[in-house]
Amino acid sequence: MSNIPKHAQRNKAISVKRLFNEASGNKNMHHQHGSLTFGRFLGRFILISPYAMHRMDDCTFCQIIARRANAEILYENNDALCILDINPIHYGHTLVIPKRHCRDLIELPPESFPGLMQALHTIAKALKNSLALEGFNVFSNNGRIAGQSIFHFHFHVTPRYANDNIKFVLELKKYRNGEMAEYAKRIRQQIQP
Repeated sequence: MSNIPKHAQRNKAISVKRLFNEASGNKNMHHQHGSLTFGRFLGRFILISPYAMHRMDDCTFCQIIARRANAEILYENNDALCILDINPIHYGHTLVIPKRHCRDLIELPPESFPGLMQALHTIAKALKNSLALEGFNVFSNNGRIAGQSIFHFHFHVTPRYANDNIKFVLELKKYRNGEMAEYAKRIRQQIQP
């Protein structure tokens, strides 16, 4: 018998609104503040104003952030938006999205870190308390090879239950003589102070 609570087993346990509206066909870049200036470089838009959060019209998450597409919004602060995933691993599976468009963690600007982490903490706590969770996973896919399908960086926070049949199957490796030190040296050489 499954230990997953009945409220998580029901198909309609958490109502999720339809994520996408019909595309508007507008291909211009959007911005949060009306006084921003944009320029063009090699056919792509670039942000002239250094303090603005920019949007990409072809990005699903940017459309949600700009309120041009629907989503079930759970929480928002100045740097992040938290929505229910439309294809959840478990009901309550949440996406924590930076408001500034960036493809992956490497492109995420450092000024977004505090607000993004605060939103992640807030959502994890709300999920744990509202669904009486014993545990949850936080993860992020960066790059197509790692499973990223929407190229706007985001965290997944998914509830976990005993016997939920979700397994991260890994073949753990062992470093041989001197390999750990060599890998550490290569990585440290790329760390900028």
